[in-house]
Amino acid sequence: MELRYLGHAAFEIKEEDKTLLIDPFLKGNPKACAKPEDFEKVDLVFITHAHADHLGDAVEMARITGAKIVAIYDIASWLSERFGIKTVGMNYGRGEIDGFEVVMVPAWHSSSYEGKSIGNACGFIIGIEGKRIYHAGDTCVFSDMKLFAELYPIDIALLPIGGHFTMDILQAVKAAELIKPKIAVPMHYNTWPLVEADAQEFKKRVEELGIKAILLEPGERLRI
Repeated sequence: MELRYLGHAAFEIKEEDKTLLIDPFLKGNPKACAKPEDFEKVDLVFITHAHADHLGDAVEMARITGAKIVAIYDIASWLSERFGIKTVGMNYGRGEIDGFEVVMVPAWHSSSYEGKSIGNACGFIIGIEGKRIYHAGDTCVFSDMKLFAELYPIDIALLPIGGHFTMDILQAVKAAELIKPKIAVPMHYNTWPLVEADAQEFKKRVEELGIKAILLEPGERLRI
């Protein structure tokens, strides 16, 4: 399995002949390392909430590749009705989608598109090849992170650190302490001035907890 950072909060996960994307915000993303047309085959696209920097290019990519979009039920229904694309709606809980374990967990954040509130924000714990990757979405830290990590032990945690809209470094380090992943990867930082953060500081403080931290530049891959 291979994880590639696409910039901001966007990631690609490749597992044998399957390709999964999370929050594919590429156009308009100054940190993006790819464009929607670069992806010929995508199976599932996970959307944590409806804000433009997370929903991003999901609709276009679903049309190009035939991928299904996985999102909280309200967002999935809205996407299907408005754009006529294939979606899988779920809510906070565990399910299986195309052979992958998918746990949708809460995220404390808003969710809207063009000024209209749509659904609730979430994070995803995705089980692949016996490993679990947690994408926190946009959120502050909250103590329930410890609970769902106990239920579904996390191997890799993708955590926002940019502050203002999400956790800052202080909160993200506490989140890592609660979750206790094998590896923590920062995201959602340095895209714009409002979310500037020192990832090296995050790495230092997380590793003081005995948790490995890996900093990925857009385009870099992590083999798991």
